[in-house]
Parts: sequence; C-alpha cells; structure tokens
Amino acid sequence: MRASLRGMSRVAFLLGVAVLAALAAAATAALLVNVQERKQEARSPFFRVVELTDETQDPAVWGKNFPLQYDAYKRTVDQVRTRYGGSEAVPRTPTNADPRSVVAQSRLEEDPRLRTMWAGYAFAVDFREERGHAYMLDDQTFTERQQVSAQPGTCIHCHASVYVPYKKAGGGDLIKGFEVMNQMPYAEARTHVTYPVACIDCHDPETMALRVTRPGFLEGIRAYKASQGVADYDPNTMATRQEMRSFVCGQCHVEYYFAGAEKRLTYPWDKGLKADQIAAYYDENGHKDFVHAETGAAVLKAQHPEFEMWNQGIHARSGVACADCHMPYQRVGALKISDHHVRSPMLNVNNACQTCHNFPEEELRERVHTIQARTVEMRDRAMDALVALIGDLKAARDAGRTDEELATARQLQRRAQFLLDFVESENSNGFHAPQEAARLLTQSVDYARQGQLAVRDPAYEPRWDVSRF
Repeated sequence: MRASLRGMSRVAFLLGVAVLAALAAAATAALLVNVQERKQEARSPFFRVVELTDETQDPAVWGKNFPLQYDAYKRTVDQVRTRYGGSEAVPRTPTNADPRSVVAQSRLEEDPRLRTMWAGYAFAVDFREERGHAYMLDDQTFTERQQVSAQPGTCIHCHASVYVPYKKAGGGDLIKGFEVMNQMPYAEARTHVTYPVACIDCHDPETMALRVTRPGFLEGIRAYKASQGVADYDPNTMATRQEMRSFVCGQCHVEYYFAGAEKRLTYPWDKGLKADQIAAYYDENGHKDFVHAETGAAVLKAQHPEFEMWNQGIHARSGVACADCHMPYQRVGALKISDHHVRSPMLNVNNACQTCHNFPEEELRERVHTIQARTVEMRDRAMDALVALIGDLKAARDAGRTDEELATARQLQRRAQFLLDFVESENSNGFHAPQEAARLLTQSVDYARQGQLAVRDPAYEPRWDVSRF
C-alpha cells in the first residue's frame, strides 16, 4: 500500500514538474515573441498607410502614418498658464470680423506701461500672451493690429505652413515665391495658406529627416556663418542632426525686420546674434520700426528672439537643443519619439528636465522660477526707467525743444527700448540665458538714465557699451 502511494506521489511530482516546465517554456516563448515584436516595431517605426509627397500639406494626412506624433501635435490647442508665462483661455463674443470664441489674456492690460513703450505702433493696440502652435495662424489673422496697420504678406512667413504656398507662388522656386508673397498685402497672402506650422515645414516627406524650409532662416544663418568665416552655409547639408533640432525652431522664433520697399523678411544677424550686435546692425543701415508718438524717437520693436537668446545660454553651450526641452523624447512601447505637444518644460519637468538634472521636480521648477522672478524684477526696473525717459522727452518736446537738442536723448531711448524689448518679447522671462538677460536689462536702465541726463543737457555725451560687439 505504501509503495503504491509512493508511486502515485512520484508520478504527481513528475507531472507537476512537467507542467511547470511547460508553463516556463510557454512564458519564455511568449517573452521571446514579445521581444521580437518590439524589435520589429522599433525597426519599423511607422506603417506607410498613405504616400507623402513634397506637396502634402495637411498634417492630418501625415498623421495617418504617424498617429502618435499627430495626436500630440493636436494637443497644441491646450492653454495652460505657468507662473511666468503661457495663457489661460479668455472667452470673447465672436463677431463677423473675428470668429474666435477664446483668446489669450492681454499683456497690455497686465502692464499698461507697454502702451507707453509702443505709443504710435500697432502693438500698443493689441498684444497678448503666447499660445500654442495650433493658434499661430488665427491669432495673426484676427489680431487687432491688422485693423490699425497695413501689414504685408511677409508676416505669413512665421505664422503658417508656407513651404508649399511659396513654391507654388514661385513656380517651383521657394525663394522666388517667398519674394512674391512678401510684397502682397497680408489679406491677399492669407488666401494662399491654409494651415499653421505643419509636418512638411520641418520634415522631408521621403526620409522624415529634419529640414529648414523658411527662406528667412536660410538667408539669416548664411549671413551669420559668413561673419564667422564660413562661406555659403546651408543648414540642410552642413548642420548636424542635433543642430537641426534647434534650427527648425529657429526658423520662426527669432528677431527680424522687413527690408526695403519689397518688405523682404530679414534676420539681422550680419554682426552676430546678441541684442547689442543686432542694434548696431540696425544703427548702421538706418532701420526703424516706427517713430514714437510721444517723443519723436526712431525706435525699434523686438519680435520673439528665443533663438538668439538661447544661443547665449548654458544649454546651447552644452549642446542642448530646443527640442530636447520643448519636444523631449518619450517612450511609447518600443518606440522613442519626440513629443510633438510643443510646450513649456515647466509642464513636463520629468521628461524635459530630469533626463539631465537628477533633482526632484519641485526643486527644478523652483530654480526656474527663481531665475524668472529675478528677471521680471529687473525688467520692471528697466521699464520704469524707460517710461521716465519717455515722460521727460515728451515734456521737453512739448516745451518746444528742437529735434537737434533732443537727438542724443532719442538715440538713447532707441537703444534702451530695444534692449528692454528684446527681453520682454523673448518668451522665457530670462531662463534661456539668465546672465545675458541681466546684462541687457542693466544696459537698458543705464541708457534710459543717460537719456534723462541728455534731456537736461543737450551737450551730454553718452557712454555706449561696445565692448561685446
């Protein structure tokens, strides 16, 4: 009897071992199959559902091949305010002239001193917080600035998907089409474009490689590289992939002006990318954006010089690209893709910052806020100094002082205003290059205070900081 039981136990034991071995083998096989599937997925990062050509503008069509990237791209409609930037949705009643039911909050209402700085210019009428790429075309189309200023088609360059429209307008020639559309009235140029920035503006449809398609950047970076001794620079053939991950952003996030009667969009980089180098370039060619309504000064309006400021900061010097922080890599299954939900790193600290900085999220966020708070404080002091100079100049002008007597003070207003505006219009509140932002704001305060001295004494000889030119 005992022998029989022992025999049954041995059989049960062997059967159990066999079952466990079979389960282990099945699990191992399943794991190997999964690994193989993941490897295959990584080797084939997308399925070619549709054929993309150099004329496929609609990002939804690209999205059929790249659904993960397209889903993130669509999320640029999000409106989330960070402590020192971004926008919350402000409701408005749509009209026939402006069908938008939501806009960003007004920067002019947040700080009325901006109206004084830009008196006589369209930005004194409408200037709002930045919003995501999804809004870039509509916000340009329906801004109140269009109602008070005859804006040219040049503005389309950075507010729409222009690669295909430029080529069509130029009969296949990108640069010729750029020149044709620059000279159109804005309303006419607007009829040639359909989408905000789209996949085709940054990617080659055959290889998906990054590419620069904006003529303004192609010409601007060529001029900048020439100043460094590099002739005939072409980013599409000479830049590294990591450089391209910033250049595609620098196509639009830059300072620019409209050159000549043809309103050619021009990036003023012949002398360098620093604000005072750009100011020197403008002084040399005599450019002005407008004449200040209260002082008569021929002043400049900085645009959105994120690329220029980033180039002065520690991240650029460390080889960190714009996309590393604003479009950081993320894992989706076996795929490693760039997050096309382009947004502030403060809304994505884990992927945007902690990849390099091994500190808690709140610690990193507070470091950024400290830099921005100090920059905002310096900016406020520079704004007070500029407004005081404008007040003194206006009073002197109203009192009958001549243009000759006010010439030096006006030139100092021009420089103080541009350096302040360079930081004001750059959408990082100093974070891209904290020391450079502090340097510019310090110079701005100095020029504004010197301007007040020049109002009091027309013979005053200003001290120009040219050490970094």
